[in-house]
Amino acid sequence: MTEATHQITSNNAVNRRPGSVGWKIGTDVRVVNDDWQDVAEQTDGNIIIKGPNVHTGYLHSPVANAESFRDGWFNTGDRGFSDSDGSLTITGRTKEIINRGGEKIAPLEVDNILARDGRIAEAIAFAIPHKSLGEDIAVAVVPAEEQDLTVDDIRSQLASNLAPHKVPRTVIFLKEIPKGPTGKIQRLKLADILGFVGDSATTPIFKSVDGN
Repeated sequence: MTEATHQITSNNAVNRRPGSVGWKIGTDVRVVNDDWQDVAEQTDGNIIIKGPNVHTGYLHSPVANAESFRDGWFNTGDRGFSDSDGSLTITGRTKEIINRGGEKIAPLEVDNILARDGRIAEAIAFAIPHKSLGEDIAVAVVPAEEQDLTVDDIRSQLASNLAPHKVPRTVIFLKEIPKGPTGKIQRLKLADILGFVGDSATTPIFKSVDGN
């Protein structure tokens, strides 16, 4: 990341772990809870870093600095977990975590499962408003060429790999997922872009749209 100019961890020729971003390189790395206390191995938490390569603060941003720094440690805004050998796996961005009635869901976990499905060209999970839960999880899917997917196809694939509360009740089929000016998917804006504004239904929503 830019704030660490720029490398923090890496896999290498001797140690490689698929799905992991590897081991720390010259930068101290910890995984902590919201109170900045270390969590156990294999436990999801906030990734914080410390080292001579890490910036010392944002210019003219006292609020951001107060939230991001503590005792010399910098909160990267990423979430993840560490294995017993110190390798680090990123599970998502803190701001992107979906709070479904108190149950936390990392949308990247959903993305990664659908990315392995050859029937899908592109897919992204995102939060939508929900009247009683606060937030619920939805997924937008672009089928691969000549693939005629159904809502049941998507939900079954996810249900076989995820806990029930992580399986989206809202499935949207698109020709293309909207992207920002830089070509990146704007996960945090998708609910607004796709029309999920105001009060959302408390019953499952299964819909397919043409991408317009």
